[in-house]
Amino acid sequence: MADTRSPTGAARTMLAFIGSLTLAAMMAAARRGKHPPPRRPGACAPVPDPASANRSARRLNEAAGTLAASVLFDSAIEHYRGQFENRAMYTPIVTAALALAVSAHGTADRRQASHVLRDTVYAITSVVGLIGTGFHLFNIRKKPGRWSWQNLFYSAPIGAPMAIGLSGLLGFLSERVRDTPSGRVPRIAGLPAGRVVGAAAGLGLAGTTSEAGLLHFRGSFHDPFMYLPVTIPPIAAACLTDAAFGRARARRDATRWWLRATALLGISGTAFHATGVGRDMGGWRNWQQNILNGPPIPAPPAFTGLALAGLAALDLLEDDPDA
Repeated sequence: MADTRSPTGAARTMLAFIGSLTLAAMMAAARRGKHPPPRRPGACAPVPDPASANRSARRLNEAAGTLAASVLFDSAIEHYRGQFENRAMYTPIVTAALALAVSAHGTADRRQASHVLRDTVYAITSVVGLIGTGFHLFNIRKKPGRWSWQNLFYSAPIGAPMAIGLSGLLGFLSERVRDTPSGRVPRIAGLPAGRVVGAAAGLGLAGTTSEAGLLHFRGSFHDPFMYLPVTIPPIAAACLTDAAFGRARARRDATRWWLRATALLGISGTAFHATGVGRDMGGWRNWQQNILNGPPIPAPPAFTGLALAGLAALDLLEDDPDA
């Protein structure tokens, strides 16, 4: 019989150790970021290119749309499996579809101004993500055993509503970048836009890695490739966090390559999950059952969306002489 008690012993020690290392890395990166090197006397900063800010904003729209598409299909499958027991379960499907639509519009929009409809949809999507996270946490807590492995494994996934919230957040940030006045570098709440976007994407990568790690741990990592989502994205997240909080004008080539690897991982993960569905009883001839019970095919592209946001953050940092 499966052990459904709360995480204890070696598992708890491992989780605490990983969390401590992540926190220590973020604190170290933040401390290094407090002392940027001074600019040489007489050096002139290049005039910001408005077209560059617009390109970065549209890349953020792409990232938000990729996340929205992942959540749209994933939540549709999961909530259909739950027979839409609660009518609120339709909400993430509607908001994700709207976020995907406005993201496609934003990706094609070359104007140097935000759009009120996109802003509204992105803001609503972020709020829905927060509320959905609360619902999923409540769903776990109300069950017998509360925070047991059994409930964490098989109850409502915590990371899913967070992903739709991140889609809304990244889209909202893209509109702020798009609003940058001509001749100025993008700023969000007075901070370099690249650092804000990088911090959000890095945090999103860490959370998505935790969700993937939990589900792959449930599957006992029976395939060696199941270790990839808990190795490549955390490194990319750490590098991106260092870029967001680290010293100005640092070389970020390694960060860019790790983010590219993470983006490819999201695409290849979809293929791996589709293969896993095909290996279940009946294969693709029994697709109606296997898609519901097999590995979630729409989930891995969430890594791709967050990696695209990280790459957009690096572009913004490169265009900012003070970041």
